[in-house]
Amino acid sequence: MDRQNIKGYIIALLGFAAALITDQLTKYLAVLNLQNQPAKVIIDDVFELRYLENRGAAFGMMQNMQYFFVAGAIAVCAVIVVLYIRIPHTVRYIPLRACAVLLCAGAVGNLIDRIRLNYVIDFFYFRLIDFPIFNVADCYVVISCVFFALLILFYYREDDDFKFLDRKKG
Repeated sequence: MDRQNIKGYIIALLGFAAALITDQLTKYLAVLNLQNQPAKVIIDDVFELRYLENRGAAFGMMQNMQYFFVAGAIAVCAVIVVLYIRIPHTVRYIPLRACAVLLCAGAVGNLIDRIRLNYVIDFFYFRLIDFPIFNVADCYVVISCVFFALLILFYYREDDDFKFLDRKKG
């Protein structure tokens, strides 16, 4: 492995750590400032901060299935790490690498909560559309998935853009 590849992995780890710390810090602040408190209105009838202990998945589905979510997050991260290692170390694949880092940070952020607390701390609430309450890690997952879809649709359009996924090297 050359110095450029090592530098890329270090940058990815630093980005992952920064994203994870941001997620955990915002959840800590939510506990300090929102738990057992009325919602903090940011924009009337549009957006507020409201504490929620989510024992399910997205939109509160699959309540109290923590072992399933822990196993799922570990599996997703393992697959992403294996694929990340295979992604070519070129400028063209930096967006794909960023998506992978963000997706892992989101999965691990919520994984930490599930293991430590047996629930995930959520606190962002869009009252205007009555969207389920979510957190920073959820934002990472959604943003990375949307960005990945856009990359597939509009950026990685050549036949060989994903040749690195082939079983054989080359």
